[in-house]
Amino acid sequence: MKSYLLALPLLCLPACAGITEASSVAPAMVVVDEQDVIREEAPPHGKIGMSTAYRISDQAPDRTMEFRKRSLHPGAAVGEHVIAHDEVYYVVSGRGIVISDGEERELTTGMSAYLYDGANVGIRQIGDEPLVLIISYPIPGHPRLAEKDQ
Repeated sequence: MKSYLLALPLLCLPACAGITEASSVAPAMVVVDEQDVIREEAPPHGKIGMSTAYRISDQAPDRTMEFRKRSLHPGAAVGEHVIAHDEVYYVVSGRGIVISDGEERELTTGMSAYLYDGANVGIRQIGDEPLVLIISYPIPGHPRLAEKDQ
């Protein structure tokens, strides 16, 4: 027990000394209100139709992942594209057709699609209401991820 108490001041040294180097000390958290990051734009990978994008993770400095909410308006789609990471599409509301390497599946509220590195993927809205998605994936090649792999 005593050895832990002796080490505690050493662990505190960077913070106590005022060292705030961005690469070594991450913020405790970043809180984002989606209303602060909302914008109307064509969806990525083909600009098929229109969408409402909530670029949530853009507010997090030195992040290792993307976390986005996107509402695909009727007729809109994220066009097919090859991904260089695993990716998840989670349906908050609405209906859509997800495609991965030519295989199509319908997704509805509460469903998700886990998509794999190297797959050719996309998703399109179907039905009368917008397709609201949460999309999340790691940022390939991020230095902090590379450090952990070593």
